[in-house]
Amino acid sequence: VIAHHSEGSGRLDSHYPKVCGHQGNVLDIKWNPFFENIIASCSEDTSVRVWEIPEGGLRRNMTEAVLELYGHSRRVGLIEWHPTSSGILFSAGYDYKILIWNLEIGEPVKMIDCHTDVILSMSFNTDGSLLATSCKDKKLRVIEPRSGRVLQQASCKNHRVNRVVFLGNMKRLLTTGVSRWNTRQIALWDQEDLSMPIVEEDIDGLSGLLFPFYDADTHMLYLAGKGDGNIRYFEITSEKPYIQYLMEFRSPAPQKGLGVMPKHGLDVAACEVFRFYKLVTLKGLIEPISMIVPRRSDTYQEDIYPMTAGTEPALSASEWLSGIDRDPVLMSLKDGYHRPNQLVFKAPVKEKKSVVVNGIDLLENVPPRTENELLRMFFRQQDELRRLKEELTTKDVRIRQLELELNNLKNVSPNNV
Repeated sequence: VIAHHSEGSGRLDSHYPKVCGHQGNVLDIKWNPFFENIIASCSEDTSVRVWEIPEGGLRRNMTEAVLELYGHSRRVGLIEWHPTSSGILFSAGYDYKILIWNLEIGEPVKMIDCHTDVILSMSFNTDGSLLATSCKDKKLRVIEPRSGRVLQQASCKNHRVNRVVFLGNMKRLLTTGVSRWNTRQIALWDQEDLSMPIVEEDIDGLSGLLFPFYDADTHMLYLAGKGDGNIRYFEITSEKPYIQYLMEFRSPAPQKGLGVMPKHGLDVAACEVFRFYKLVTLKGLIEPISMIVPRRSDTYQEDIYPMTAGTEPALSASEWLSGIDRDPVLMSLKDGYHRPNQLVFKAPVKEKKSVVVNGIDLLENVPPRTENELLRMFFRQQDELRRLKEELTTKDVRIRQLELELNNLKNVSPNNV
């Protein structure tokens, strides 16, 4: 695999429109896997929001979300879409809770309450029947998400876990973390037995957080360190040595974070198997980095493009909540990407003023504990006041119009009135 550094298409104007509805720093964003113009975000303002990006991109700043979801009592650090169900979103807050949102009704329907500190990362297996989490309490967990039951738990004494990722259908987990000698490390685990890792491998002595990215189609693991300029890649096998180092992409520009292009957006003709979008903070820049398998033939390469998880959900939110699990609906990348049926995201109309999950009213139990939350309440009240004032003004105008119409009628036919 050769990493190809693509040239960007130039700098955006500083006044380019943005999505700017949150009242605090945005801590995580995720595109919906099935609706390509829907993106979810979570923030220090304790809310989770769902945005609909108009066809052709933003023409002006967007401040109105399709859904504003309140239920966490502290800032919300992580969000994750369910991999096979169209309307299920997970959020993890600094209140140590994971909420499961049913976007068909716009409410949280489950709460996972087994963590005793801040949740650092979440990852689903292929059909979304299992959720793995890493936590600041030094525990790695495999959870049945609907019941919140912890199926497996590891107390990581020698390997302090930072990030966790499911390795597709291999029944394995991979974690990145730090050894007791403060070296950066990766560890491979059996999802059904977390008593000790299958294998641990030291990476280097640097201190930046290691972000793992796994491509189940090629069994490739990519490791990118925060503040590093390089991306290492490995092959994952079910037999020993399990993790085989291949190569690394090197660049002098340090990365702060990375995004990934979905499979159906890759350039199949160029044998592109993975594409990163690297955030280079010093330059205020996003750089695309393509991973390409060099091939002489220009025919479709079946071996590097097996059937892959497509853009059609396997089940609805209510089906998943009722206990059904289904594998992703697969698609071929052979003919390029054509969207068969344009799904439309329908936001529910919300009227309920209380949110009860696990017998607890989440909105009732959200005292403003921080300045941010006080600010959030203040801004919400300001918005409400502004809305009511606008409503009053329009009603005043309407009343004046009706009075004028009535006067007109009187003037036209005084005898008839």
